[in-house]
Amino acid sequence: MPGPQLLRKTLMLVAVGSAFAAYSDPTALDEKISRVEQGLSTSVIVKGASAQKMQLAHRMHYHQVPAVSIAVVNNGQLEWAKAYGVNVAGSNANTTLTTLFQTASISKAVSAMAALHLVEQGKLQLDGDINRQLKSWKLPDNEFTKEHKVSLRQLLNHSAGVNVHGFHGYALTQTATQNDQHAVPSLLAVLNGEAPANTAPVRVETIPGTQWSYSGGGYTIIQLMMMEASQQDFPRLLQDTVFTPLGMQHSRFAARLPQQERKNAAAGHDGSGAAISGLWHQNPELAAAGMWSTAADLAKIIIEVQKSEAGTSDRILSSQMTKTMLTRGLGETGLGFFVEQQPDRTSFSHSGGNKGFRTLLFGYTKTGQGAVVLTNSDNGMALIEEIFTSIAAEYNWPDFKVIEKAVIAPDATLNQTLAGEYLLLDKPAFIIAEAERLYFQSNLISGKRLELHREANSSFFLTAPDATVRFETDAENQLTGFSLVKGVNTYKATKVK
Repeated sequence: MPGPQLLRKTLMLVAVGSAFAAYSDPTALDEKISRVEQGLSTSVIVKGASAQKMQLAHRMHYHQVPAVSIAVVNNGQLEWAKAYGVNVAGSNANTTLTTLFQTASISKAVSAMAALHLVEQGKLQLDGDINRQLKSWKLPDNEFTKEHKVSLRQLLNHSAGVNVHGFHGYALTQTATQNDQHAVPSLLAVLNGEAPANTAPVRVETIPGTQWSYSGGGYTIIQLMMMEASQQDFPRLLQDTVFTPLGMQHSRFAARLPQQERKNAAAGHDGSGAAISGLWHQNPELAAAGMWSTAADLAKIIIEVQKSEAGTSDRILSSQMTKTMLTRGLGETGLGFFVEQQPDRTSFSHSGGNKGFRTLLFGYTKTGQGAVVLTNSDNGMALIEEIFTSIAAEYNWPDFKVIEKAVIAPDATLNQTLAGEYLLLDKPAFIIAEAERLYFQSNLISGKRLELHREANSSFFLTAPDATVRFETDAENQLTGFSLVKGVNTYKATKVK
């Protein structure tokens, strides 16, 4: 492990772009930033273990994340933004504040703002059967929609009963004009699940309005609704509705990034730290996953939502519509953002995960605080959690506090029973026993071995990222698999051998 002086030098080398708001005491701001850069912590620590603050440069190296872009909002303005690292691992292409990252599902929150803008213009209806608004394609009716039709409000809230959780993207070598299995599908092909689409047809699978279920498929329907209502292509619509009014000069929706902008884009990286084939995937599902942006640009989204909610700006939405957007429906979402009510403020956020990219936008109403962190690695979310823990500590946020979890005595015999190969989301995952230590390994989270800490019988937790692994048995007490619990999501794994 590098010593503190070497880490400071490394940090200076990887921080290659920065921007700062007008600040009354520049030295104090430098000290704030330094504390954030040197104050990272896993969001979970083992109870009784000594607190350990870590350097950003070291954690980038540990998690094999080549590039990070950070923007911090305080007192309703961008207080500082910095970029670290390189666009492609092993290269000298330094990441700057204008380097483009795929924002993945943060796209949904921005798209939702534009959709609600069209509602306020009278071009879309928030309630009522969406099929009455759609022209070139209709959501097929079935037994679930006999009495309850799907509305735009439900699609925005992920409560429409629509399937297709997320999208895989398409390799950059694929084009939209090839007439073979390697082509990028049209929007209608994605909705119909027709070749060359690599996802199922978008359909209703539960009674609309009765359950919350995250649906990228639902946002793809919204994309079509917005295009038809505005009679514009989606990138131009979002440029006119959001990016130009907010001065977001380094943001765009694009399934295929224009050639002239590719040198200024971060490449995605897999869990082993290698750049993915073609450097990134294309995402024709623009509203759900197709935005490219920078941390500093996305900070403007946070600031606009804060001002609009307070009634001091209406560049995209009225104050009342913003309040509607930030009001929970089913689940933990409003209309586009995840929403959490605090005693003195409301938090609004959205994370993202495209192949090779992990992202998080988080803000508060009332207090004018928030931050954006963008990374170019499948391992990025663990690092994002650590960065947000440091930001929250420095700026005294009520969220992202370090949690202490107690452990019980390890059991070497139990560990041997649990060890083996599993199938997690159709990908291999391994539980590895080494005497009294137990490890989890999967490229879906990190290519590294991550230590599992036993908290109760067959329940274990990870510290980076924050997740729980609960092993499961059948009626005859035979091990069948485990559940990986992260946030509100639970992923099932089956024992293979």
